[in-house]
Amino acid sequence: MTYVTGFLTPVKSEDKARYVKSAQASWPLFQKYGALSQVETWGEDVPDGKLTSFPMAVKLEPGEVVVFSWVTWPDRATADACFAGMQDDPGFADMDMPFDGKRMMWGGFEAVFEGKA
Repeated sequence: MTYVTGFLTPVKSEDKARYVKSAQASWPLFQKYGALSQVETWGEDVPDGKLTSFPMAVKLEPGEVVVFSWVTWPDRATADACFAGMQDDPGFADMDMPFDGKRMMWGGFEAVFEGKA
């Protein structure tokens, strides 16, 4: 089974094109480190919650959208090597980050089931 790194990020609506461009620029870098795939999604139906929700999790502000993304890896060791290498990789250092990184959340997940068509 694959390993997944998931991200939840607040992005200003007006920065959608910048965000997409930065995501596209990050794919060759992730691929260089062994990523199998990268998916970036722009919130379209992300309701506010009463106790918990995606908007609450990122402290969504007016004019922002929740972005949900993930990168798949062959295993955790490959993902860990990428994130360790990011610190010294000039490709990542020069990336445009059109979002508030303090409100971004991420985590690594072991896949336990994968349904595919």
